[in-house]
Amino acid sequence: MKISKIFNMQKTQYELDFVDIDPSVDTPLFLDPYYISKCDFPFAIEAHSTLRSYFEFLLALLRGKRIQQAEELFSHLGETNDVCLGMSRGKPRGHGMGPEDTAAIFKELLQSRAIYSGIMEDIEDFRIFVPNIDKDKVSDMTANIIKKHLIEYTKEQCDLHDIPLMDNVPSGMFWDAQTKSWENQFTQRLVVDGFPILLVPKRIVSFADKYTSAEYRQHFVLNYLQNEHLKLQTSLVQKYKSGEKYVTKKSVKKHEREIDKEYLARFTEQHPEVFADFKIKTSKKITKINGAVLDDICVDDVCNHLKDKLTSIPSGTANATHYHNLIIGILELLFYPNLSSPKKEVDIHSGRKRIDITFNNSAETGFFFTLPNSNPLLPCPFIFVECKNYTGEVANPELDQLSGRFSNRRGRVGILACRSLDENNAFMKRCADTFEDDRGLIIPITDVDLNLALERFPQYGTDGIEEILASKYKNIVFSVK
Repeated sequence: MKISKIFNMQKTQYELDFVDIDPSVDTPLFLDPYYISKCDFPFAIEAHSTLRSYFEFLLALLRGKRIQQAEELFSHLGETNDVCLGMSRGKPRGHGMGPEDTAAIFKELLQSRAIYSGIMEDIEDFRIFVPNIDKDKVSDMTANIIKKHLIEYTKEQCDLHDIPLMDNVPSGMFWDAQTKSWENQFTQRLVVDGFPILLVPKRIVSFADKYTSAEYRQHFVLNYLQNEHLKLQTSLVQKYKSGEKYVTKKSVKKHEREIDKEYLARFTEQHPEVFADFKIKTSKKITKINGAVLDDICVDDVCNHLKDKLTSIPSGTANATHYHNLIIGILELLFYPNLSSPKKEVDIHSGRKRIDITFNNSAETGFFFTLPNSNPLLPCPFIFVECKNYTGEVANPELDQLSGRFSNRRGRVGILACRSLDENNAFMKRCADTFEDDRGLIIPITDVDLNLALERFPQYGTDGIEEILASKYKNIVFSVK
């Protein structure tokens, strides 16, 4: 049974920021450090920084011949069942790294020329150059190293969805980039059937099928060797009837005998430009997981269901919580993957002020990517959302409440979700005044806007809601005072 069912959340995977795992089986997705390194939003940046801290320290120990300390450091990378990701059958147990695997792989590391030659620069390079390491093991390594980030994320998501946590549960070992050491502490954790569980943002998981030794060997190393044989006119060169010369990959493989990971390491030492090309081109092939992840859900049905729920919630303070929770799910669906990691009621100014919902800006295209690049006065690493389930007019106090949360560090862009606006568009004019006074950008979205975006979503995805925002932004910027 999935987390959403266990805790009766009444939300589909589209409406959830985390992968809706079934704790009794592994979900065939992976934490891929290469993919995480290419994500440019706060959670991913922090996680990648922690991964880099660990790997650089491990390399320094190995290259400095501090083998015992390096082995101790590596021993904590064993299999983790907390995330329930991987390729196991039945209960999560992973094809990842048990204690024997960890010891065996460390021996492989000690013998790997890639460690000492300098060609291995990132933790994801284990998959390319170190024998017996593939996506399961790298995913396990990653989960252990960034466990503290995942614990904090899990707490935030549980708070967001009112899922109970258990106090004084061991965190398990995690890497502390500040102290450069493994740490363990008692903390609040999500526990299901007696087992601690980590929720993972769906924005950072992948199938881990691009940054692999097989891809590097087949499409880069062999391509290079084919061209070299053609250039040197070796015995592997054949001719078509037309006279055009060619060399087959099959003949190259036979000539080289075994192109294993040690071979890839030697080749990369001699031709680092080929590996650099592999890294660049692979980054362009990575695609984000769909908002439904692996669930077979009819998106039309989900959108229609959300439209019905929005219509059914009456205005007024008695239903403010229901409205608030529904808006979180609708915005998660409409904006994924451009907004991610929503947090509820975030304290700022030492708790004197609170923000209803805060999203990470994880956009790589679209409205929230273009906005800060086209207008430096509108930084938006985070997007703030205030929800007003009012029957009356939304006025200056609500506007000032949201703009008062802005700063250059946190961001200066917000969304005010409300049921409707006044007929004479007075609130939009107030938003224009706020923008004109350099107090930030506030864009209101109403039930009409959300229903239109939900109607468009099955065909246009995120573009549906972002076109609405872009139109309102234009109206605010060019509003006649």
